[in-house]
Amino acid sequence: MNQISRRQMLKVGVLGSGLSLSSFLRMNAHASEEDKGRSAILVFLGGGPSHQDTFDLKPDAPAEYRGQFSPIKTAAAGVEICEHMPRLARRAEKYAVIRGITHNLAAHGLGTRYLMTGNRPTPVVQYPMYGSVVSHEFPAAKDLPSFVSIDRPVEGPGYLGAEYGPLSTGEKPRYGQPFRVRGITLGDGLTIEKYESRRNLLSDIDKAFERFEDLDDPVRGLDRFSEQAYRIISSRRSRNAFDLTSETEREVERFGRHEFGQSMLLTTRLIEAGVRFVTVLLEGWDTHADNFNRLGRELLPRFDQSMSALLDRLQEKNRLDSTSILVTGEFGRTPKVNARVGRDHWARAMSSLLAGGDIRGGQVLGESDDKAQGPKSDGFTPDDLAASFFKNIGIDPKTEYQANVGRPITLIRDGAPIPGLF
Repeated sequence: MNQISRRQMLKVGVLGSGLSLSSFLRMNAHASEEDKGRSAILVFLGGGPSHQDTFDLKPDAPAEYRGQFSPIKTAAAGVEICEHMPRLARRAEKYAVIRGITHNLAAHGLGTRYLMTGNRPTPVVQYPMYGSVVSHEFPAAKDLPSFVSIDRPVEGPGYLGAEYGPLSTGEKPRYGQPFRVRGITLGDGLTIEKYESRRNLLSDIDKAFERFEDLDDPVRGLDRFSEQAYRIISSRRSRNAFDLTSETEREVERFGRHEFGQSMLLTTRLIEAGVRFVTVLLEGWDTHADNFNRLGRELLPRFDQSMSALLDRLQEKNRLDSTSILVTGEFGRTPKVNARVGRDHWARAMSSLLAGGDIRGGQVLGESDDKAQGPKSDGFTPDDLAASFFKNIGIDPKTEYQANVGRPITLIRDGAPIPGLF
């Protein structure tokens, strides 16, 4: 066994949970005071929500297109959304609806990669997901992760490097069950004192291998990752951010005892603690069959409750103006209802929401045609949506990064912020 692999093996064996955290934690150290309060949230509706049954209803279309739901008026003049989202209808001034978003990648993997990065997938360049860019530009305090993905990472940090990937919780929080976060929750009898002992032992092992420190960056970075992991694990602020048991029953009820609600409640706690970017996955929107029952009885009421609670709490905590929010799936669904009373994949039309920061809420931008088949005019692309999201966060979408392809890479090459949004 060579010396490098032996050293890595020892770190895994001795540090244990710390190394799982370390592999995600490498942050820039140059955050300025003026960027201190910036944060962002991506609510990803995995599976592809039906645009014409949520935020782009077509009540005048033929029955086989319009489906079973009716639109309702909102607090914003002229804006209508689905009847199964009455809470969001009352809060329409807090967000903007973007309709007529269009692309042609109607496969889950490719569509997700596109909507998670704002760049059309290519085998030449691995583009970073939104949270990795924010982690690079606005690192959190040293005792907090910059980027958290609730449950699992969806896409990777791409050309920015593994140090800008997310800390993934490993599962979604569930009401009434202890929530363990890999690398932060100290379980199985592991206390901070025991962890400190393991860390001291690791330091002794490091000294035995000092002469190998000039080899390569992955090896050199291990000590820095480990130190940062220790700071996070030993930080009461970090551990408390993930502790939903400190919330009142009234607050739990406001968000909902379901998985959607608990995930969104955790999202707000992380933002309040100082985490810069949170991705939360609300899945189940791949409604090829029984579309209307699944949306009307479960998916839409739960999303309506938890999303409304998130907007309200961020505003109550004076965080909404400093937190940029994007709600999107990877594509829309077929205009015509299929034989299984469902809708299939459809990328030529979809809808998304933007809120927080400098977004001018209470409006609809873009329009689809009379059957929700595609944009009525030119429409918007996922690149435009991403450019708008980054602008709202405070990152120039034309920022250039150095990558391993021999040339600078523009953050969002083809898109531009949507006019009228700010």
